[in-house]
Parts: sequence; C-alpha cells; structure tokens
Amino acid sequence: MPFEIPSDLHPDLMPVVWLLGTWHGNGQGDYPTIEPFTYEQELVFAHDTRPFLHYFSRTWITDAAGERVRPGALETGFLRPAGDKQLELVLAHPTGYAEVWYGEVDGPRITMATDLVARTSTAKEYTAGQRMYGLVEGDLMYAQDMAAEGQEMQSHLWGRLKRV
Repeated sequence: MPFEIPSDLHPDLMPVVWLLGTWHGNGQGDYPTIEPFTYEQELVFAHDTRPFLHYFSRTWITDAAGERVRPGALETGFLRPAGDKQLELVLAHPTGYAEVWYGEVDGPRITMATDLVARTSTAKEYTAGQRMYGLVEGDLMYAQDMAAEGQEMQSHLWGRLKRV
C-alpha cells in the first residue's frame, strides 16, 4: 500500500514516520507459564502535529482456523522521539500495568527495553520487557520478550502486520 508523509507531521517524527498508520495481522504467543496461543491484532500509530505518536493496540485470541475466540490484550500510549535516534515509550494496560520504555531507532528498526514497570496490587507479576519492531518488505514485524511470574527474560510474542 502506498504511503505518503503527512504535510503536518512534526519534524521530530521523521525517524519513525514509517510506523504511521493502521496495521493489521496475526501473531503468536508463548511463555512457560501459559499455553501457546495465536491472535489477530490491529495496531495504530497516529499523530496530531505534536512531537509524539499515539500508539494503540488491540488483539483477539484466535482458534486454529484463525477465527476470533475472545478479546485479547489492549495497550495504549505515546512514542516520543528524544533526540539523536533515542525514543521513549509510555504504555498503559487495563490489566494493571504502566511502563516506561527507552530505546533507539535505526532506520526501519526500533529496539526498546523497559526502564520502569509499575503494577497495581491485583496485577500479575511482570518485571521487565524488550521489544523490537522492524519494517520488512513493507510489513511491520515485531518480537516482544518478557520477564514475569518468576521467569527470566525470554520470548513471549511475535507477529507480522500489514498496513491497511
């Protein structure tokens, strides 16, 4: 799908302009404390002329045929350029977490790690995360690692999304 840089885009967002838009696709999840699963995902990176992107992701757990079984994870936040290829990401989740991430953009690739994970008293234990996003053949591919429930940092989610 053709992509045009918006004329009102804040210049600080040029290193991450390739993220803009709505993305849709599928992913997989696995972790020692849960059963492996598949999911459908819609992810949006939007701007409103200020120097940040609004990030919103929602998922649906899917069955073996790819049909939606139930709602999955939701997260929302803001991706903020911090100068010299550095990025900040602030995320909130309805499951009782708020996170601060720091990372770097290198062309069509972003790597990030949590600096802070705050959780409510009813949230499950989750202590750290790492994420990588990349533009591969026009698709948004990502992988997410996590340390939670007494487990060391390891692979948790991965997916491939197409711009819609």
